Amino acid sequence: MSAPIDKVVVITGASSGIGEATAECLAAAGARVMLVARRADRMEALARRIEGAGGVAAFCVADVSDSAAMRRVADATVAAFRRIDVLVNNAGVMSISPLSDLKVEDWDSMIDINVKGPLYAMAAVLPVMLRQKSGHIINVASTLGHRVNGGATIYAATKAALLAISEGFRQEIGPDIRSTVISPGAVTSELHDGIADPALRERIAAAYEKALPAMAVANAILYAIAQPADVGINEIVIRPTSQNY
Repeated sequence: MSAPIDKVVVITGASSGIGEATAECLAAAGARVMLVARRADRMEALARRIEGAGGVAAFCVADVSDSAAMRRVADATVAAFRRIDVLVNNAGVMSISPLSDLKVEDWDSMIDINVKGPLYAMAAVLPVMLRQKSGHIINVASTLGHRVNGGATIYAATKAALLAISEGFRQEIGPDIRSTVISPGAVTSELHDGIADPALRERIAAAYEKALPAMAVANAILYAIAQPADVGINEIVIRPTSQNY
């Protein structure tokens, strides 16, 4: 049996999908988790499940695109647990459509949540980690950050930005504070539910027929966290074996 993960972990987008699975996975491994999302009822239910299984969880309602809200999350986490060891930047939206549809509001939303959101969260927790001289930032990107798929251009751009941010963070802030970027392929989640374009929605639905369970990504996150302090798992790409992009 592996040693418990004695860490305090902040998880954004924790009310469903990868975030929810990661919270359950890490709490079961011994971590104390701070759940962050906009849906209080979902997080309260998740915290109760975790505590019912013997884990430790708290939650904080916040919008990751609000920098002040993310500072409040960091303050609440330190107040509850005295430190922040890991940030899992998982919150994201995928409102994909052809560029020619000119859905500028959707572009803005994806940039605000998928790019600014992780940056605001990093800015909120980094002072704590620097004081501790330890920490770990985990950014959840996508295989679409590695290869653009027509119709998902802006979404792919936001995830490519996370790849660059993660690598720049590694070079600038390491070695005491580690950086990992995880790029999942098709994963069972609510991420693609809001796609308005029928043709795109049908194509994405077909790609998700053999999607990975969210717990597969959670286990990859646990693997990265569990390494010794001098081992950096800087990048993980995880996809169904049937997925070709």
